[in-house]
Amino acid sequence: MNQKELKEFLDEKVIQYNNQDFIESDPVQIPHLFTQKEDIEIAGFLSASIAWGNRKMIIRNSHKMMELMGNTPYDFVMSHSEDNLADLEAFVHRTFNGKDFGGFIKGLQHIYKNHNGLEAVFAKNQEKDSLQKSISEFKKIFFEIDHLPRTQKHISDPLNNSAAKRINMYLRWMVRQDTKGVDLGIWKTISPSVLSCPLDVHSGNVARKLGILSRKQNDAKALLELDTKLREMDAADPVKYDFALFGLGVFEGF
Repeated sequence: MNQKELKEFLDEKVIQYNNQDFIESDPVQIPHLFTQKEDIEIAGFLSASIAWGNRKMIIRNSHKMMELMGNTPYDFVMSHSEDNLADLEAFVHRTFNGKDFGGFIKGLQHIYKNHNGLEAVFAKNQEKDSLQKSISEFKKIFFEIDHLPRTQKHISDPLNNSAAKRINMYLRWMVRQDTKGVDLGIWKTISPSVLSCPLDVHSGNVARKLGILSRKQNDAKALLELDTKLREMDAADPVKYDFALFGLGVFEGF
């Protein structure tokens, strides 16, 4: 396929997958449970943070996280007691355990109490074509308070050459102005044009088969290569193509 044909093909796939049907099998359904801004962004952050492995298990455990917080995530973050955190200790999703969950609650409280919330932190360090520095700075701020060293591994740092798939997916949910009702687009201080594709094994393999990614590892260098190609196809909304790449890989076995 030439560039024009490739764009037309991917645009068709975006239309096919970027719709309400996508929500039922994706963890994006978790922030959709809420209406208050802070509830949406905290629910999204926590569910995106455990979004690796079996998708049904991710969704099931994300619901469990919400239940453990009484389905009021912002209130829980801001007013939890040590006893409340002890109630989280039985939680486990793969290598993310109840201690990590408690650490995330404390980190989130720090972000809201001392840094004006999640949107403000990510917006502060954005660059003209990237949020990767924002992600790295967010991680530093999140772990400014006392924390278990093991918990740090659950937030990736793009400046350490990570593709930071989960946090880029979270930013897509929060920032992208989606007329189809999938991405929530509640953050208005960041442009969708600076978002990066959530690069994982599925989107990476499809991108390589389509000739828009040559690097073999799914790391920060590969992400920059992929982002550059996607921006050539749509500079204003490059990560809409995540729906196409993911859909082709997961649902079509492309």
